[in-house]
Amino acid sequence: MEMSQADILFRLFLSVLLGGIIGIERESVNRPAGFRTHVLVCTGSTLTMLVSIYMFEKYRALTTMDPARIAAQVVSGIGFLGAGTIIRVGPTVKGLTTAASLWTVGSIGLAIGSGFYVAAVVATLFTFLTLISLSRIENLI
Repeated sequence: MEMSQADILFRLFLSVLLGGIIGIERESVNRPAGFRTHVLVCTGSTLTMLVSIYMFEKYRALTTMDPARIAAQVVSGIGFLGAGTIIRVGPTVKGLTTAASLWTVGSIGLAIGSGFYVAAVVATLFTFLTLISLSRIENLI
């Protein structure tokens, strides 16, 4: 079953929207990976999943392709991008939360690309609430 052009456009739009929500929070606290980076990671992850599904549908009669194989590389690839946001400043390490948010946004993009919309929206909500509320609790402690 081929995916419609409207469905592809919706998934890509949703990835820009949900990735942007997390990115705006990171941007608002002046982190090195902000709005644009999070949007690009989410959109790229969504596109990777869409390509995986497309290739599976197109070539499944010719081979035993696993559509998750290409998408699985997003998880490790985002790890390298996240590592670039982590720096050591004296005795402390900064950027771990931004690295984790990039990894999460990559996963949200994969969920959107595979049509798992409810999980993507709920994960975005939980991630946003975690970044907003738990930082306030940390500041109180």
